[in-house]
Amino acid sequence: MGQANDQGALQQPIGSGFDATSTANEVINGIDLAGKIAIVTGGNTGIGLETTKVLAAAGATVIVPARDVDKARRNLAGIPNVELGKIDFMDPTSIDAFAEAFIATSRPLHLLINNAGIMWVPLRRDSRGIESQLATNYLGQFQLTARLWPALKKANGARVVNVSSLGHHMAPFNVEDPNFLHRDYETLQAYGQSKTASNLFTLELDNVGKLVNTRAYSVHPGSIHGTELGREASQELFQQLGFLDSEGNLLPEVAASLKTIPQGAATTVWCATSPRLDHMGGVYCEDADVAELSLENDGGQRGVKPYSLDPEKAKNLWTWSEQITGITFGYENATAHS
Repeated sequence: MGQANDQGALQQPIGSGFDATSTANEVINGIDLAGKIAIVTGGNTGIGLETTKVLAAAGATVIVPARDVDKARRNLAGIPNVELGKIDFMDPTSIDAFAEAFIATSRPLHLLINNAGIMWVPLRRDSRGIESQLATNYLGQFQLTARLWPALKKANGARVVNVSSLGHHMAPFNVEDPNFLHRDYETLQAYGQSKTASNLFTLELDNVGKLVNTRAYSVHPGSIHGTELGREASQELFQQLGFLDSEGNLLPEVAASLKTIPQGAATTVWCATSPRLDHMGGVYCEDADVAELSLENDGGQRGVKPYSLDPEKAKNLWTWSEQITGITFGYENATAHS
């Protein structure tokens, strides 16, 4: 079943032939998805919308669960092979309801793209007391994947793609106080730990999933121009991060580094469809290739932090997630998660 990516053992580019300028259409060129079924969360805006368009154009049936179904219907108008669903990642019951409705169709699920996310928001909590970025960016991924597990197994060759971020560099997962009950809330720390959690989930999900021919991948899309993701962030925060000058203008060097939406969706689509990944999983990818490890002295502008690929931390997070959600994955092999 191949080597696990524990501690980043597999984090080396594999020569995909693509780079930061490649688009989603380019990485899927020549791949036929006829008969395949995909779910793309957040698939009606930004890079999620581009992902939906490209997968549908390649022949897949794409289901898009959205919080605002009317908005999603408008944004997806005219795209073939698309179905709509209702989901709100701050409401665990809606995740269960969407998954139950899909499972009831008895269809296999070939691609699960956990793309939905929020960024740099004020302190909010869901009904369980979970901080909103952790709930949306990670725990929703865990719950939805768990609920859809029977359909993923049925596909006999499924892939799960978790959209993460370079933002995981901002913070490890704080197992002692993930919900900021005993420390001051810092939105960047909250965002960072949610993305680290997504990477850790991907690592353990692949270890479990490869036993049933289901592989998992984490994706850093890049910094993208024209999405809605940072809509709640203040000008001061963007200035603090070095994106804007004192007048609130985007710095030229930042503008030059931004990807277009088609470029931003490329790594997601590559991970979902590339034959080069048929026998590899649990890896963090960027620029449509497997990323390198990010070490302390490399400036931190790319790559994956080793702490987000720590197998013990991944198992501990999995256990915490099961306790919070009340969900236990159905393991086929008792040694897969011990």
